[in-house]
Amino acid sequence: MAQEAPDPPRGARISIVSHKVTFYETDAMGVVHHSNYLRFFEEARTRWLEDHDQPYSEYIAQDLHFAVTEAKASYHRSATFADLLEITVWMEWVRGASLRMAYRIERDGELIVSGYTEHASINSKGRLRRIPKPRRDHLTRATPQ
Repeated sequence: MAQEAPDPPRGARISIVSHKVTFYETDAMGVVHHSNYLRFFEEARTRWLEDHDQPYSEYIAQDLHFAVTEAKASYHRSATFADLLEITVWMEWVRGASLRMAYRIERDGELIVSGYTEHASINSKGRLRRIPKPRRDHLTRATPQ
């Protein structure tokens, strides 16, 4: 099992998403398949953008996408069918054309999974694109100092 994950740092703007595990998200052993946690990360990340910046659809309208360049998930406990999970997400940093989000997934206060995703800002042709300065400045204000 992985080490205990840190809580969001002081000053981090967080979003919390509740997710009830469905049957199809479990594997033959009756536990949530490990790949689904990345989907849960994504669900929380898009909520965070909506809560603290702008809906992801507005990024798409500006021909700006956040491609995953790295993902890490540390599995601390198993979740099973019908568990109610609480996914906490916050932005760790933002740079010219990249950003990093961190996550904690808990069930009744018990840590299930922790991790992060890093993203490159690209256009619809897959070319690296800087995050526009007003957006980047806004995102920077949402990161812990």
